[in-house]
Amino acid sequence: MAEPFLIGEAMTGGYGAVDILHSCTIAVEPGEIAVIVGPNGAGKSTAMKAVFGMLKLRQGHVRLAGEDITALTPQARVRKGMGFVPQTHNIFTGMTVEENLEMGAFIRDDDAIAETMEQVYALFPILKQKRYQKAGELSGGQRQQVAVGRALMTRPKVLMLDEPTAGVSPIVMDELFDRIIEIARTGLSILMVEQNARQALAIADKGYVLVQGQNRYTDTGKALLADPDVRRSFLGG
Repeated sequence: MAEPFLIGEAMTGGYGAVDILHSCTIAVEPGEIAVIVGPNGAGKSTAMKAVFGMLKLRQGHVRLAGEDITALTPQARVRKGMGFVPQTHNIFTGMTVEENLEMGAFIRDDDAIAETMEQVYALFPILKQKRYQKAGELSGGQRQQVAVGRALMTRPKVLMLDEPTAGVSPIVMDELFDRIIEIARTGLSILMVEQNARQALAIADKGYVLVQGQNRYTDTGKALLADPDVRRSFLGG
């Protein structure tokens, strides 16, 4: 069986001497939405950061397109095709929307940057309207669009989102999820940590339920939503 496009395999590690992840495995294929859910303190964001290289692993490996990238810095992983949107402090508030997007293209030396920006504006039309406005003046949902758009400007193969709907209204959350589905349809892999587990699993091709840094359940989003144990323990019945 072929190896997944991106896999963090049997990851064990944490901050300092304390391990938060315990042989945790997360994987995603091209064009697939994989969602990491679980209770608070389960290690969801830690697993995401480990895949992106922000956490040193004591055991386990991360591979992208068959290449072992375990030893690479996050910056080197961006050049390999990984885009990461952290939960907070993910935009430059003093810059305009367009300047934020341009910052996302800093690693590129091709002549298609304007084309990618137009693709971002097609995905998030409100950003085109507000492109000369300071990003710090935008609503929470619009800021998230800027953050995702800036990551897309790197032309990633994998887009990693840490709690993309944190603090936004249900309407904005639905809209963000619709855009995430659109992005995946272009062939990008999406790996997402999400607190709104029920809604996230509804759009997920694959779901990982973590508990205390370990894989508790792994299945399709639809199967996890239908699993009575998952529903009772993690989705409120």
